[in-house]
Amino acid sequence: MAEKRAGSEANVHVVKVPDIGEGVAEVELVAWHVRPGDAVAADQVVVDVMTDKATVEVPSPVAGRVLALGGETGTKLAVGSELLRLETEGGGEAAQPRAPSAPALAHPEAALPAKPAASPSVRRHARELGIDLATVAGTGPEGRVLHEDLDRHGAATVTPAESARHAKRSGEQEIAVTGLRRQIAQRMQEASARIPHFTYVEEVDVTELEELRARLNAERGAARGHLTVLPFLMRAIVLAAPAFPQVNARFDDARGIVTRFAAVHIGIATQTADGLVVPVVRHAEARDLWSSAAEVARLAGAARSRKIAREELSGSTITVTSLGPLGGVVTTPIINPPEVAIVGVNRIVERPVVRSGAIVPRRIMNLSSSFDHRVIDGQDAARFVQALRGYLECPAMLFVD
Repeated sequence: MAEKRAGSEANVHVVKVPDIGEGVAEVELVAWHVRPGDAVAADQVVVDVMTDKATVEVPSPVAGRVLALGGETGTKLAVGSELLRLETEGGGEAAQPRAPSAPALAHPEAALPAKPAASPSVRRHARELGIDLATVAGTGPEGRVLHEDLDRHGAATVTPAESARHAKRSGEQEIAVTGLRRQIAQRMQEASARIPHFTYVEEVDVTELEELRARLNAERGAARGHLTVLPFLMRAIVLAAPAFPQVNARFDDARGIVTRFAAVHIGIATQTADGLVVPVVRHAEARDLWSSAAEVARLAGAARSRKIAREELSGSTITVTSLGPLGGVVTTPIINPPEVAIVGVNRIVERPVVRSGAIVPRRIMNLSSSFDHRVIDGQDAARFVQALRGYLECPAMLFVD
């Protein structure tokens, strides 16, 4: 609606939370890009709102001046509720924002953007360091503040007392858990509370696999791309899945129905600057090693640059998680519901192993995997992991139908 102000040609336009589709009933306000009193141009992005997995940028449908915001960052609003009010010149009906463009990955950036220019991660870094961005000289394009600018600024302002090894520390910081971080917290809490996890850890001798991987990278890496352990593990999961259909499945506990899938859609737990997300490699069974590696790299890059689409973050039937070189010896991965299994990769270490009566160096990697004990028996979980181990310890079997 448009409310005409007495003695003025100005009108108040109420902008409502847009219908983003896909059954979304509410959104969370992640980051405002305007404040009351700011002038806004038509189609200018005014706020980032978050759905269950991703954010979209909401533009203003008209030019005007911001009168009021519909809530603070972290507030959840129903679709169709008031998002903000704009004062515009001339008549007209209440406008709604145009349909949001392709969604970007959510980021829990709660602060209002302000000069000097800086990315959300730089702003967060500055808050963690207790640095006022207004005091930092930016060296990026058009004076944009970069991470290295913060590092230089922090080094220049350290006092002798602060640099002393045993100097006392003081201060505390409260950080609101909003946006993607809140979604992660809620999902982890729900998964931990609702799913009885059964975690099974097995060590795998990947000496032959690592030799094969090194040779493939040396001979074909330049033309086809670099291979990590992950594509080999994905292939092992694809080959083992038909014998263990209860593992490649999703459980709707509200309806009491387990759905088993012929296709293998592998979720790849990916750490970003904003938190953990799980892009999905669809139809892994139809991909070779290099296709799997390329798709993992593409999805990880899109997730970390906040350009991943919403549909690329859903539909997985089993998840793989790895901390890379920080993988540790043992982990206890949390299942990504409604899936019923997750396979965790730990780091590879060289250890002395007894083989044929002799002590020889071998490269050992642990698999730490968790299963939903409501629908997967411990014996089946162990047999599935042993099947993966068999493929990885004799990698030639990965290429035999």
